[in-house]
Amino acid sequence: MPTEQARLLIIDDERNYLLVLEALLRDAGYSVTALNDPETALAFLEESEIDVVITDMKMPKLSGREVLERIRRDYPQIPVLIMTAFGSIESAVDLMKLGAFDYITKPFANDELVLSVQNAANVAAMHRRYRLLHANLEERYGLRQIIGKSRGIQDVLTLVDRAAPIRSNVLISGETGTGKELVARAIHFASPRKDGPFISVNLMAFNTGVLESELFGHEKGSFTGAVAMRRGRFELADGGTLFLDEIGELSHDMQVKLLRILQERKFERVGGTEEIEVDIRVVAATNKDLQQEVERGAFREDLYYRLNVVHILLPPLRERREDIPMLLSHFMNVTARENNIPRKAISPEAMGYLVGYEWPGNVRQLENVAERCMVMVAGDVIGVSDLPPEVKDEESQLKNALDFLPIELNLADTLERLEAALIRRALVRAEFIQARAADLLGISKSLLQYKLRKYGIIGH
Repeated sequence: MPTEQARLLIIDDERNYLLVLEALLRDAGYSVTALNDPETALAFLEESEIDVVITDMKMPKLSGREVLERIRRDYPQIPVLIMTAFGSIESAVDLMKLGAFDYITKPFANDELVLSVQNAANVAAMHRRYRLLHANLEERYGLRQIIGKSRGIQDVLTLVDRAAPIRSNVLISGETGTGKELVARAIHFASPRKDGPFISVNLMAFNTGVLESELFGHEKGSFTGAVAMRRGRFELADGGTLFLDEIGELSHDMQVKLLRILQERKFERVGGTEEIEVDIRVVAATNKDLQQEVERGAFREDLYYRLNVVHILLPPLRERREDIPMLLSHFMNVTARENNIPRKAISPEAMGYLVGYEWPGNVRQLENVAERCMVMVAGDVIGVSDLPPEVKDEESQLKNALDFLPIELNLADTLERLEAALIRRALVRAEFIQARAADLLGISKSLLQYKLRKYGIIGH
């Protein structure tokens, strides 16, 4: 019995064959629509969900070959079985080249036909599962997953929207945990390449020798342990997007090889001599300032400009604090759904601490805290006492803030940066009520207003 009851469309101008096929395939457990006019059948396809088409070859108005060509053009995911009473090896080969799933000669054996239909239905089911998986991936990694209303995130969304339709290389930079791979996937799924593969590789995960094989593949016997030919990430990404994370860690030798591929779109596998041409779009990411790496000679300037056609800079979470409540809500909803648990609320006091925290691990750390509170807090409301120590402890917060300071610093500038950060945090915790923020800081309201003007902080 077929699973998920595949939906069949049978096209044959001979009504007796239609009746026989319909009865046979209904008994086999399929949902069957039988039509004796090919033009009517093609119009029916426009309005209906069909998994497999079975069509006669010789019919008035349209031949089975023409029906096949139309379906392959308009509905390439639907397997088509061709039946004919005038079979020949040449015509069978010709139809298979056009994309027919199978070629069946009349009169046919019932078991043979049912088996062929079952195979086609299995292929159709795999296509359905693939489309569903792809739709889920697009939903999970699409533009809507880049959450925030801050100016910095809106600028990122604008750049992603502009970069997605073109094939130019993209360089994404930002601190660890800011969501660089999420942006890379959003670019891919918003691009014409979205039906192609998205291949990701973290360049820090491999030493130089292993990395070359990972990226370019290798031929059998090219080195000890190479017992079979293996395709590399560049080859696997053909027709899609290759995401190179931590590009700033690439060795000089590998930088040279990557530059050649970006210029020529060709490479050889390790131990091979045949040039392999690929159609890929490269998106690279780094938490380093590659311009500084170029200036100190650690990164090739020509490679930098090849990669940096479109540059997207992701702001750290501490510079987009207004997005924290939205991100928390999203992560808590995801955790509730995935663990089948009720959604919890966050007290205003706890939200004040969460928004005021420096978040050295950025969005990734925020996601971890949201999941931990959702899973571990017993009550319905997450309070200050439920937050991790690093979030609610003032000394830990000060240490985290100091960790962001450069080794070489100007004392006056640094003190002003710290003062501005403390004022912003106090405003958030005081729900932007200036008198309350001044009390938290231990200063007068007039002095606070002077500081707001001095640092250009919006105090509403």
